Amino acid sequence: MRRRAADYRRPVRRRFSHWICALLGLFVLAVLVLFIVHHNQHEDRVEQPVNEEDSRMEQVVHENLNFTEEILSATSYSRQLAEQMTLAKAYVVIAKEHNNLHLSWELSSKIRSCQLLLSNAAMRGQAITLEEAEPIISSLSSLIYKAQDAHYDIATTIVTMKSHIQALEERANAATVQSTVFGQLVAEAFPKSLHCLIVKLSADWLRRPSLKDLANEQRNSPRLVDNNLYHFCIFSDNVLATSAVVNSTISNADHPKQIVFHIVTNGVSYGAMQAWFLSNDFKGSTVEVQNIEEFSWLNASYAPIIKQLLDVDSRAYYFGENQDLKVESKLRNPKYISLLNHLRFYIPEIYPQLEKIVFLDDDVVVQKDLTPLFSLDLHGNVNGAVETCLESFHRYYKYLNFSNPVISSKFDPQACGWAFGMNVLDLIAWRKANVTARYHHWQEQNADRTLWKLGTLPAGLLAFYGLTEPLDRRWHVLGLGYDLNIDNRLIESAAVVHFNGNMKPWLKLAIGRYKPLWERYINLSHPYLQDCVTS
Repeated sequence: MRRRAADYRRPVRRRFSHWICALLGLFVLAVLVLFIVHHNQHEDRVEQPVNEEDSRMEQVVHENLNFTEEILSATSYSRQLAEQMTLAKAYVVIAKEHNNLHLSWELSSKIRSCQLLLSNAAMRGQAITLEEAEPIISSLSSLIYKAQDAHYDIATTIVTMKSHIQALEERANAATVQSTVFGQLVAEAFPKSLHCLIVKLSADWLRRPSLKDLANEQRNSPRLVDNNLYHFCIFSDNVLATSAVVNSTISNADHPKQIVFHIVTNGVSYGAMQAWFLSNDFKGSTVEVQNIEEFSWLNASYAPIIKQLLDVDSRAYYFGENQDLKVESKLRNPKYISLLNHLRFYIPEIYPQLEKIVFLDDDVVVQKDLTPLFSLDLHGNVNGAVETCLESFHRYYKYLNFSNPVISSKFDPQACGWAFGMNVLDLIAWRKANVTARYHHWQEQNADRTLWKLGTLPAGLLAFYGLTEPLDRRWHVLGLGYDLNIDNRLIESAAVVHFNGNMKPWLKLAIGRYKPLWERYINLSHPYLQDCVTS
């Protein structure tokens, strides 16, 4: 009776077995296809045999048998072997989990025999015959039935496979999070060579009174407020990055002596920044360096961002040790609450006598003359920027929380996003529209981080909504800090290339293909740079 019961169960189990094969068979087929492609490439490199007749016969055999089609054919022995092998692999895992090591070893041994036969068939280009396949199919069937009879039924198989898939997904997710965290740490870390440079330059600033006298003299230069000149601003604490922006801009300008740079940095980097720009020649252009700590008007009673900097919960969110791991690490990057990063919303207050200015991030490289930007007609708008909605990802709904009625009632979710990093700003129109007050309003509304999660761009999208003039894409090409596949023609045609992303050009993890674009504007022969890199 037991045999009859077993015989009765066999068709059902066979159907279940084929179902499992269908789930797992794609893996084996992919491996075999890759093996065949590799083998064919190898065969192409092998010298032709001396016997031309044998060569022609071998070629006919290879042309007549497509092993990929053979392995996919429902009637071929290769297909039966592949399915049996796939199912056997599943039972190897289950047998090991049930501590049945002998059965696991027997299955593994037959799997190796099956793999060897399939490999030989692929190499010789001939179909597997019944005489070759029958012993392996028979022995594998017997072992699979043995596994089934040991209560490794279809339910056990499904549960086991699900648990393995879940475990793999958890490991993959953990690895992804860990990779993101490590990448963020590397991107945020200040390279030792740059720290060394700041120390050397700060020492110069302290021991050379002539530099301070020169800085005081330049502070009163009428060029700083002359609206007939071309004004650019950069807010950064990175001396080398800022130098690359300034150097690339004046190197590609038709009239560098008509260019004025306005740099704002923090107290730590102020001396180093002054020493660097006062000690080096930039083709007659004017470079002003200011310390953000001297802006007495920028205080907690005026700027919401400073209130957030002083808020206990905000500091815990961005700087605390016990952070919620469910929140993406990049959303907790302290740079997003950095005062230097938010200084772009106070440009009219910093430069009250200027009418137009171009804002540049410190991770850009200028490749063309930017002075034509100042003659562009912004049609009454405040901000001239390159739009980034060629793909749906960069529309407003991707940056802002449209489930909140405060956002959904006032903004179009399909509105096109744009980029910070190279922006031409009409400061007269800015003051008229009171953009800074709009920024303050939305920054206060987002004190609990429910309207958006990170950065200055969402705040900019709200503050400059309806006040942005789209520029030609070639003015500003983005992605050099994360995208490995930007078209060379697009890069060559760009007026400004932007290394936005974690792979900054001054870091070791920079994309090698783009790094020379930045390095060409760094004076690597400078003694301080050579000393710092060597040390």
